Order: sequence, then C-alpha cells, then structure tokens
Amino acid sequence: MRFHVHKRRQPPAIIIVALIDILIVLLIFLMVTTTFKQQAALKLALPDSTQAKKAGANESPPMIVSIDPQGSLRFGVEAKPITREQLKEELLAALAKNPEVELAINADKTAPFGQIVKVMDTAAEVKLKHPARAFMKESSK
Repeated sequence: MRFHVHKRRQPPAIIIVALIDILIVLLIFLMVTTTFKQQAALKLALPDSTQAKKAGANESPPMIVSIDPQGSLRFGVEAKPITREQLKEELLAALAKNPEVELAINADKTAPFGQIVKVMDTAAEVKLKHPARAFMKESSK
C-alpha cells in the first residue's frame, strides 16, 4: 500500500512592493488628470442676474478688475491693489500683446457705481475693441 504524502504548502504571500508600485502609478495618474479650480483671492457679493451667461471654455480669459465694497480697485485673479493709472498701463501692455483682449469687471453689489464707470472710462481711453463687461452670478430661479 502506498500512501500519498501531502507536501506542506507555503501559505500564499502578498508582495507588498508590487502593491506600492501600483498605488504610486494610480496616484500619479490621478494627479495628472485632475483639474484645479482657480479661486478668487477677493470675496465679492456679486449681484444676481437671470440673464447672466457662463463664459465658454474656448474663450481666452479676460483681464479681471475687482471693485470691493469700499471702492478700491484690485487687478487679476490674485487681486493685487491697483490705481487707475496703473490699470491704464496694464491695459495698454495687454493690448499691445493681444488686440482682442477683454476686460471683466467684478464689482461688489455695494461698490460705488462711480468706480465702475471710471474703470469703464479707462477701458475706453485705451480703445479696447471689446467693451468692459460686468460679471454677475447667475440667479437660481
């Protein structure tokens, strides 16, 4: 009689190094494919509008001038303080690079209207082809 002797099997082992490699590849893939939304540095309470339209993805982003409730001007996404004369210089420099440049005015709903008009006058002085447009948030009606 011949008995079959079972060899002891080694318990299955998980190779941790291979799992770490896979996780790093997944992490790199997620970091590369993720898009980050740019947040404004200055918090404004924009007025509501039922006619506001979202800007298209294929449009070049406009130059942004923000006006806070006290009436001071801020330029760009980083919202650096700027005077009207400096704004004029920035617009002229941008117009020299791209004649199709647009100006967007983000004004708080309690901002002095005179400041908005002054910014629009500055845009007209440098002869922007596209007039300044005011940004409003869409109402949820």
